[in-house]
Amino acid sequence: MKFKYKNYISTVILALFLCSSVFSQNNKKFTVVLDAGHGGKDPGNSYHGFREKEIALKTTLKVGNFLEKEKNIKIIYTRTTDVFIELANRPKMANKAKADLYISIHCNSVKNFTPNGTETFVMGLSRSGMNLEVAKNENSVILLENNFKETYKGFNPNNSESLLGLTLMQEENLNNSINLATKIQDNFTHNLERNSRGVKQQPLWVLDAVFMPGVLIELGFLSNKAEGEFLNSDEGQNKMAMQIANAIKSYKKENFDEEIENVSHSKPKETVLVKSGTIEESKSADVSKDTIYKVQLFVSSKKIEVDSSKFKGLKNISSTFNNNIYKYTYGETSNIKEANKMQIEARKKGFLDAYIVIIKDGISKKVNSGLNNNN
Repeated sequence: MKFKYKNYISTVILALFLCSSVFSQNNKKFTVVLDAGHGGKDPGNSYHGFREKEIALKTTLKVGNFLEKEKNIKIIYTRTTDVFIELANRPKMANKAKADLYISIHCNSVKNFTPNGTETFVMGLSRSGMNLEVAKNENSVILLENNFKETYKGFNPNNSESLLGLTLMQEENLNNSINLATKIQDNFTHNLERNSRGVKQQPLWVLDAVFMPGVLIELGFLSNKAEGEFLNSDEGQNKMAMQIANAIKSYKKENFDEEIENVSHSKPKETVLVKSGTIEESKSADVSKDTIYKVQLFVSSKKIEVDSSKFKGLKNISSTFNNNIYKYTYGETSNIKEANKMQIEARKKGFLDAYIVIIKDGISKKVNSGLNNNN
């Protein structure tokens, strides 16, 4: 992977504003954009006769083949042949399609032939401290567009509150990206016994420019001959592709399928809990004594003291640390009605994307409470 981050503030702000939460409720078919890295005159890295652009394409197409067997999933490829696609056009394809997920697939390399293992990247958090005045100036061009009020859903580039709201949307997108990235890495590790280098945050432009959760997967190191041989083989590509597809299906089942179910007012289905690459099921109504509810506020790459003013007076704040990411939650109860009250309180304090998580046997999962972002 040889991407360089470009600080296009206006693109990033617009991308964050028009994030997937805006579109998902109206897009009934789960759409996944699969992006095979490099291509054409851009070969990516090459070691021991292994070429990144070829391995990325073959593996990406295999991921698509697995997903196309599932009902209600639409696949869009940024490329299906050995062609050069400009970097800026890759996220544009996903944004135009109003996709639910963006998956970019690559291979790693270093000069040292020893390192090996998979890693999955999510967007960086470097924009969280962005100067609001700079952001307003960069986005003022929006006001020159026809029907900008309708196009940008009431977003006002001169309003600091609108820009602050983007941070909350960014956090929700990041949380969903981390969720998917963790599933992918867990599948590689537990099902294929590949060495995991973890989930990492990196300010990669292709991830920051998409309007939906996205990840960039490094399948392994072509500079490591043994790993390169595995990734260059049809068997290796099939195995890696299957684990990526399974992670996407699991993400869809947990997030998209439940959202559609809420809209249709159907009966609650079984809760799916993912642990160490396996799926355990329990009835939603069966809440045992060891089940607790909390309200997740946001995620961060930095540790924040629980008495910080960032929590806006909310008490009983707790955090977990995994894959270099801190997740901050508010409250704790075994009663879902109390959890709903906590969620409402958190949103009144300004955490508009706060949602309930159920924690059972150390497993955390999002709960759909029926609240929307206008509550």
